[in-house]
Amino acid sequence: MTVLGWLIEPIQRLIGVRRMPWIFLLPNLAIFGVFILFPMVMNFYYAFTGGTALYPLERPFVGTENFERIYACGNYLDPATCNEDLFWRAVWNSFTFVAFHVAGLVFFALITALVLNARIVARGFFRSVYFYPVLLSPVVVGLIWKWILQRDGVLNGILVSLGFDRTLFLLNADWSMFWVIVVTIWANMGFHTLILLAGLQSIPKELYDAGAIDGTGPLQSFWHITLPLLMPNVVVVLVLAMIRAVQMFDLVYVLTGGGPGSATLLMVQYIYEVGFASQIQRFGLAASASVTLGVVLLIITLVQLRLTRGSESHLA
Repeated sequence: MTVLGWLIEPIQRLIGVRRMPWIFLLPNLAIFGVFILFPMVMNFYYAFTGGTALYPLERPFVGTENFERIYACGNYLDPATCNEDLFWRAVWNSFTFVAFHVAGLVFFALITALVLNARIVARGFFRSVYFYPVLLSPVVVGLIWKWILQRDGVLNGILVSLGFDRTLFLLNADWSMFWVIVVTIWANMGFHTLILLAGLQSIPKELYDAGAIDGTGPLQSFWHITLPLLMPNVVVVLVLAMIRAVQMFDLVYVLTGGGPGSATLLMVQYIYEVGFASQIQRFGLAASASVTLGVVLLIITLVQLRLTRGSESHLA
């Protein structure tokens, strides 16, 4: 009998063969419970408690006070009129970031996938080049682009050598959000391009041959053959990009730190700042903001499931 047999057989005799799968699932269930489920429950509990104490039993129950504080607002379009103005600045910054990041990411990933699917020279090399940023740590990506965009960085060096003035890319509110969107698209585009490229390669070539016989041009082939058959992959890319954009923190934090001021402050960084980085740590407020973010992600996931099922039923 092997060592594994010595361990498994007594357990199997004790609980029976039919219950043995639970033994193999138990380690993963324990890790999920300790590191995912338990923190979620505790976060929900903290959202209804106040004070600055860390331990749950020392925190007073305040009901929905934290939610009332972050939602109390004279005009939701003007964060200055809100009790928790930084929360609403983060909400609108996140809304702007998600809209432009997702639109840009899907557009450029689709264009790149179409180019890489064509018969071009060194196609394998270019596929590797576009996927390479995905392999880098977000912290490394942030530091590289910070080195390029800072006042005395590479980009300003090139502009000055061409006779232009220096531009404070990371210290100007409009420029900083623009570059945050550009850098996050660059860092994440390779993964989504790969998904779209797999979808393009699964489209039968015979459909294009039949279209060519009927006299369809490249643009007509794209609208009537490529795009409809690629739509399930586009939906997956769209939803994955949206979830990732809502959760964005590390790369933006390294690149701009949420600044200048609060120009690039996103939701996750707001939660981190309020709960852990500020001098007075307001765990309850941070937990209520994270519950709000969790609800948004849940809605996006439900939309994903709805769209995915719709695409599958349409193709069937």
